[in-house]
Amino acid sequence: MTTRRTRPAPRPPEGTPPRTELARQAREVLAADVRVAHWAAADGAGPGTAPLAAPDLDRAAAELRLAPDRVLAGWDRARLAGLVELHGDTVRPGWRLRAWDRDDSAVLRGWVALFDAWSLVHASPEGVEATAVAEAIEAVPQVLSLLQLSAGPVAVPVLLDLLGQRVAELHEERCEVPYAPGAEGAPAGTEPVPPAAPSDELNALLLDWALEGLAAVGALTLEPGHATLTPLGNWAVWVKLEQICVAAQSPAGNIEQPAAGMLLGCASLTPGPARAEYRAWLAARTVPSAVAELLGVARGEDALLRGLAFEALRVVGAPAEPEVRAVVAHPSLRPYALLWLAEYEGADPDDAQEVLSREEATWLWVDTAAAVADHGETGLLVRHLDSAVQGTVPALLEEVRAVGHPRTVQVLVALAAAHPDPALAKAMRRAAFQVHTGGGLG
Repeated sequence: MTTRRTRPAPRPPEGTPPRTELARQAREVLAADVRVAHWAAADGAGPGTAPLAAPDLDRAAAELRLAPDRVLAGWDRARLAGLVELHGDTVRPGWRLRAWDRDDSAVLRGWVALFDAWSLVHASPEGVEATAVAEAIEAVPQVLSLLQLSAGPVAVPVLLDLLGQRVAELHEERCEVPYAPGAEGAPAGTEPVPPAAPSDELNALLLDWALEGLAAVGALTLEPGHATLTPLGNWAVWVKLEQICVAAQSPAGNIEQPAAGMLLGCASLTPGPARAEYRAWLAARTVPSAVAELLGVARGEDALLRGLAFEALRVVGAPAEPEVRAVVAHPSLRPYALLWLAEYEGADPDDAQEVLSREEATWLWVDTAAAVADHGETGLLVRHLDSAVQGTVPALLEEVRAVGHPRTVQVLVALAAAHPDPALAKAMRRAAFQVHTGGGLG
C-alpha cells in the first residue's frame, strides 16, 4: 500500500473579507438583477430567451422603478447568474434565487457564474473579428492573475503589454505556417508566411472592452490609467487559481481525459479516491461543459459509465440540478436522475430508492446487471439477484421481460451462465430465448 499526503485546506490571501462579507457585496452587485428575477418569475409573463416584449418591459420598468435598459440588462444578468430558469415559455425562480436571502454559498455561486460570463454581459466591440475577441477572452485570465498578484492598482499600459504578449502567443499558436523552404509539397520558391501580429490599437480596444466588462460584474474598479480588483474579484481569481492547483494534483492522472476515459479510470477506485478524482477533473473545466459531457456519456450504451457519470454529478452538486432535472424524461436516465434529485433534496441514499416506481427499479436493476456483466465478476452478478425488488426469480423474470430494457437478453444469458443452480439457470435461458423471439413467459 502507498500513502498520499493530503493537501491542507488552502486559505485565501491575507486581507480577503470573510464569506459573509463577500456574499453581502455580491448581493449588492446583483441587487437590481434579483429584483428583475423576482418580478419575471412571479409575473409569469414568459419572456422566453429573447429580450422582454415591449408591454412587459414597460410594465416591469414602471413596477420596479428601473430604466427599461436596466431591466433588460437585469434579465440577462439574472439568467447568466442562474437566478431564473426557463421551462418552455415559463419563467421559474432558480435554486439560487430561492436561497438568496439565507444561503451565502448560493449567492457567491451566482456571482461567480456572472463573473465567468463577463464577456456576455458587455457586448464586444463592433467591427472586430470573432477570432480576435476569442483570443482576448482567452488572454484575460493572465491579466486577472497579474491584478491578483499585484494586490493593488495596476497601470493600464502594463496590462496592455501583458494582453498583447498573450494574444500574440495565441495567435501564433493557431496560425499555421503554410510551408518551409524546400518542404515536401511546397511550390518552388515558397517562403513561410509569418502570422500577422495583432495591432496595438486593436489590443487596446479589446483591453478596454474586457476591463469594462469585468467592472460591470463587480470584479474590478477602473480609475484613470489603472485598474484594481475588488475584494470579490480578488477572491474569485484566487479560487480559480486554487482550482488549477487541485487539478494539477489529480491522484489518478485523468485530468486531461474526456469524461468516458476519466470514469473508466475511476471504476476500480474506492469511493473516497474516486470522488477526489472527480473533483480534480471538474476543477479543470467549467461546470456547464463538465455536466454536459457527463450527461453525454450517461446517454451512451455503457451502463457502467452511466452509473459512474451520476456519481460524478453528485460531486458537482447543486449547479447540476437543472440539467439533471431536464433529463428525467429520458428513459435510460430517468431512474438515475430521480435518485440523484432525491438525494440532492435531502433523502438518505439508503431510502432514495423509494422514489422509483417498481418498473423504474426493475429497469435500473437490469441496467446495473448489464454493467456488472460487462465489467464485473461472475459472483457479483449472481449476488446482484438478491437486490431485485421482486423477491423471487419467477416474478423477476416476468417483470424484467415487461420493462423492455435493451440489454435484457444479454443480462439473462450472462446470469444463466453464471448461476450455480441448474434449474434457475435453465429458467433464465428460457426467459432469454422468449424475450429474444418476442414470446411470452407463460
